[in-house]
Amino acid sequence: MGVAMSTNVIMPQMGESVAEGTITKWLRKVGEPIGRDEPLFEISTDKVDAEIPSPAAGILSQILVKENETVAVNTVVAVIDGEGAASGALAKEAQASAPPATPEPPEPASPAAAEGAEIEAEGASTAPESEEVRSSPLVRRIAREYQVDLTQVRGTGSGGRISKKDILDYVEQRQSAAASRTAAAQPPSVLAPSISTPAAPLPSPTPATVQPAPAPAAFAGPAQVVQMTPMRRQIAEHMVASKRTSAHVYTVFEVEMTKVVETRERQRDEFERRNGFKLTYTPFFVRAAVEAIRDIPVINSSIDGTNIIYKRDVNVGIAVALEAGLIVPVIKRADEKNFLGIARAVQDLAERARTKRLSVDEVQGGTFTITNPGSFGGLFGLPIINQPQVAILGVGAIEKRPVVRDDAIAIRSMAYLSLSYDHRVVDGAVAEKFLGRIKQILENWSEPVL
Repeated sequence: MGVAMSTNVIMPQMGESVAEGTITKWLRKVGEPIGRDEPLFEISTDKVDAEIPSPAAGILSQILVKENETVAVNTVVAVIDGEGAASGALAKEAQASAPPATPEPPEPASPAAAEGAEIEAEGASTAPESEEVRSSPLVRRIAREYQVDLTQVRGTGSGGRISKKDILDYVEQRQSAAASRTAAAQPPSVLAPSISTPAAPLPSPTPATVQPAPAPAAFAGPAQVVQMTPMRRQIAEHMVASKRTSAHVYTVFEVEMTKVVETRERQRDEFERRNGFKLTYTPFFVRAAVEAIRDIPVINSSIDGTNIIYKRDVNVGIAVALEAGLIVPVIKRADEKNFLGIARAVQDLAERARTKRLSVDEVQGGTFTITNPGSFGGLFGLPIINQPQVAILGVGAIEKRPVVRDDAIAIRSMAYLSLSYDHRVVDGAVAEKFLGRIKQILENWSEPVL
């Protein structure tokens, strides 16, 4: 009788620059059978959330990394025994040879120790990073943003590697220590309970400008404290960085959608019969934005220092709401697609985003983003620019409203479009022309959808 073989399950590398990942959920329990390519666990990286399939069929004999733990890529996270046998010896050998999982984070530093670390970090922006510090590009970027000397951060990863959690914990401890010192110096009246929420987990990048943390909220009943998910923390980090980076300015246009609505109502049944999915309004806005970018290419640019980088390809990101947050899959080379091609891409990316089947490449490389608060009934929003882009289009709800046409009141399908743009490179006149061009295309829609 042959010996059942064991298979090590490793943390996959979800992109060239991705050095670590967080296991957010195990989809099987120890002792349960699993087939090859069946979903085994979910991970979150700084690029994408994904559902990872099992590399082999068998019995899940060991889980080596717990939920919400972050480990380096290629770390063994589980062991699967083949042929349904429980191979204890092989599982122990796999566990012994595997890189150690990330241990529990260290206890928070005392205020005095944190204060010393903060003083040392204040000059970190000009000090060169040690070549011996093991960290990922993401960790080094966070260190630059928050002026952290990585040699002062204790790495809990394999071989002392500094993970994203390590550096975020470090800067949070530094902020907490500074807030405690500031609060202790305030008179008692300042410390009275308020209805403010606790301080956000991402601190101010400059220690000298750290504000005191608000007092805990006063509730009549019990409260629940829930740690941010990896996706929520990444969204928070990205949004705060964008507000610090770009000079946000906003403009709003009202657009008559009568011809678009009529086209969709007239063609949607035949469209679904031919193509197998529903005709939504999103492809109309994508097509209009792409055509407007052709006329005003600075909208499809980014900034590098004092240089403006004009992008040849128009890669449109579509914000998709998930239960745990938001993800922005990208339609690559949208300027080369016709209406049907864009509609197919929108449907495909949205479906795979919700089922966590996107690849890293499909959430990278966007040059312009569209978000649709109107799908939830919002009239319009003022979205935050998706770095390193310079503009984002917000689409409001389409609804019938009374408007004036030929000196008479008429009922028309109307929508508000908002544009958030980076005033460092896009002037107000340019933004108005861009939205005006989108308005012209939508109000005079003539492109066939079939």
